[in-house]
Amino acid sequence: MKHIISACFFLFSWGVFSQNVTITVDKSVTLKEFFKQIESQSDFKFAHTDQINTNQKYFTETKTYKNISVKELVNELNKSAAVQFSIVGNNIFVKQKVTKAPKKKNKLSGQVFDENKQPVIGANIFIKELSTGATTDADGKFSISLDKGNYTVLISYLGLKNNEKQIVVSDDSRINFYMDSDSHELEQVVVTTNKAVDVKNTQMSVNKLSMAEIKRIPVAMGEADPLKSILTLPGVTNAGELSSGFNVRGGAADQNLILVDGGPVYADSHMFGFFSIFNPDIVSGLDLYKGGIPSKYGGRVSSVLDITQQSGDFEKYKVNGGIGLISSRLLVQGPIQKEKGSFIIAGRASYAHLFMKLADSKNSVMFYDLNAKFNYRLGANNTLSFSGYFGNDLFDLNNFFNSTYGNTMGILSWKHKFSENLNTNLSVYFSDYKFNLDLDREGFKWNNNIQTYGLKYGWSQNVSEKLKLNYGIDGQYYDFNPGTVKPTNTTSQFNYKQLDKKYAFESSVYLDFEHQITEKLNLRYGLRYSMFYRLGGEEINTYEDGKAVVFNPLYKIYEEGTPTGSITYKKGATISKFDNFEPRAAVSYAFNETTSVKASYNRMAQYIHMLSNTQFPLPTTIWTPSGPFTKPQLLDQYAVGYFKNFKDNEYSFEGELFYKKIKNRIDYIDGADILANNNIEQVILNGKARSYGMELMLRKNTGAFTGWVSYTLSRAEQKTPGRTPEEPGVANGKWYLSGYDKLHNLSIVGNYEYSKKWSFNANFSLQSGQPVTYANGYYEFGGINVPNFSLRNENRLPLFHHLDLAATYTPKPDKKKGWQSYWVFSLYNVYNRKNAAAMTFATNEDTGMNETKRLSIFGVVPGVSYNFKF
Repeated sequence: MKHIISACFFLFSWGVFSQNVTITVDKSVTLKEFFKQIESQSDFKFAHTDQINTNQKYFTETKTYKNISVKELVNELNKSAAVQFSIVGNNIFVKQKVTKAPKKKNKLSGQVFDENKQPVIGANIFIKELSTGATTDADGKFSISLDKGNYTVLISYLGLKNNEKQIVVSDDSRINFYMDSDSHELEQVVVTTNKAVDVKNTQMSVNKLSMAEIKRIPVAMGEADPLKSILTLPGVTNAGELSSGFNVRGGAADQNLILVDGGPVYADSHMFGFFSIFNPDIVSGLDLYKGGIPSKYGGRVSSVLDITQQSGDFEKYKVNGGIGLISSRLLVQGPIQKEKGSFIIAGRASYAHLFMKLADSKNSVMFYDLNAKFNYRLGANNTLSFSGYFGNDLFDLNNFFNSTYGNTMGILSWKHKFSENLNTNLSVYFSDYKFNLDLDREGFKWNNNIQTYGLKYGWSQNVSEKLKLNYGIDGQYYDFNPGTVKPTNTTSQFNYKQLDKKYAFESSVYLDFEHQITEKLNLRYGLRYSMFYRLGGEEINTYEDGKAVVFNPLYKIYEEGTPTGSITYKKGATISKFDNFEPRAAVSYAFNETTSVKASYNRMAQYIHMLSNTQFPLPTTIWTPSGPFTKPQLLDQYAVGYFKNFKDNEYSFEGELFYKKIKNRIDYIDGADILANNNIEQVILNGKARSYGMELMLRKNTGAFTGWVSYTLSRAEQKTPGRTPEEPGVANGKWYLSGYDKLHNLSIVGNYEYSKKWSFNANFSLQSGQPVTYANGYYEFGGINVPNFSLRNENRLPLFHHLDLAATYTPKPDKKKGWQSYWVFSLYNVYNRKNAAAMTFATNEDTGMNETKRLSIFGVVPGVSYNFKF
């Protein structure tokens, strides 16, 4: 009987459900009108609660349903209507639709500080339960979105002890974490990113080094050097020993933007490259961008070296320093007002000139510099800071050649936090580079300098968990003094002469998006729009056919053009105007948590040029703006890469391919003279450049033995074709090697922690010789042998390589208070390789034959330094 009743109920229900109706609903139909349409065509009746207003319009779509069963109609309407329909027997019940509110994510934010209350840049925040995390920014801040629950947070950082903490997340919360230094680490501040590759981040072609890593790399005289350390990275070379500047992916030294706490500096070395201007005690870390450069950076076409100085301690006074063979340094830091204001001041000075006097040498060389940083917290959301640098080099060659050169830079910044998702940074800065030359025997002095006044205002905004914006504006005013010549005595053959000063203004606006599309796919894309104005007052020469350089078909050489007149521009008047759109884009795709591929493109414009007709930059180089005869350099760079961490991040691998091309790269006619040349356009030709190559880097990140191997295979070339079919250009108008081409570049860096007291470090460097132009024969003229030279950079110096070793001894590694110290013993160029800095050609006075001589700077160089803090 029970089965018969069930069957009857099923047949009855099926009959009811299967009744077909034709219904039209739209946004204007009320629920009461809808009821009438259904009840007039079927046996169904409607029931609803008091919460339902039948005179209200609940339908969100306009649609006609023809000859549809009631069951199918109800299923369709439930997808879009604002109420819920359900069928029970021949009744249709209507109730308010329950919408599930999205599960609220809670934001865990905060800062990470070291034991000196310094923000730790690039510390890893790892949530163990989720196997995910974040990295602290330039202020040591982080932010992670989490569901409610209990979590284990692990904070890790090279040179600092891991900090693990249990937390409970129930709402948005802010927690600060503090990390102690390892007992055997003596670096005042050890700041680094995780050395494992961040496979998901779109940023590629960037290398980061901490002071912990930098201080382990052996260098001449045993003093750590941030600038020398980047030469161990793939794609980075220099012109050889005792040379200033560095070259990135075949670019010239003037194509590198160098920033100290956001302020630009124009020279990077002391003592012609023997030391860098960056005091290792106050530097907290560095980022070198070789490609895929974010939109906030501009003005150079090769790389960005972003140096960050540490802030002073907000609670305690501290002192540290070091004593070396030819230089010493001292740093003092402490609170101005506890927990609100701090200062840090670091100074260095060399005393090599004193040893020269003891040896009765009339030559003298020395340098000194001073770094300072002041911070003041105006409240939870406002911070003022000032960073400054001042440095000078003094060089005296037997009272015949005397020079002073150096940088001065200051930047004042105001950081304001509008909310957890919006931060701003407003900065004003001043930078000055000068070079003074005194030739007493010739009776004249020559001075030149470049000054920059700038302002920049940047915003950083977290729009959502998956979208972050960086945008801002900046502007800078340039004052170029190419040279002032002054007689020093009444018998001087030189008269006072002021070369034409040059003025310019550069401004830009930028917008950058960091966009997480999926867990595996991340994008960064942006645009920078830059403008440049060459300003008066200045008198600009005019030339026939607009050619400041002319070709002599008889001698087949380029010569200086003769001005046909001039145009005088009043002060502030626009002489030339340039503007460029500079798009940037990068993408990363993570196959899993350990492996990814990345690609990037960036266009950049450079409006100022460094004039130098030597193979490597000297302090005598002169900066000049783009104008009527010198166009801005324009770069397009493409890169793709493969990145992998393996064995639980113990090892990491980075491999990249890059291609870059540059328009309007200046070149010089043979025999160009740039010193005190008021018409520099008469010796300049406009060409182009390109470079391409492969970079590989394998790192061992953990264990007693760490280090890396980097190798670069690359080519860097220039081309300056003739302007007419009759002109040969440079090197017959064909591609020729630039002075920065290094086909092979290999670096091996190893660090071994033998014990708490002893650690050992090694650095091996090998690179192709620098391209040069040799004499390939000679001819006799008037009884004198005159060398005949090959095409531009057709030859090379011999292969360059050396091995450096260092040992660090810490007498009391467990001592945490009072006087703490360690010794660094080093050997530079262990096997005494006589690397060629240059090749000279001369005639032997005895035989009358031409000879080639190799000039070497260093053999084996021992070094020792004593370092302390208290």
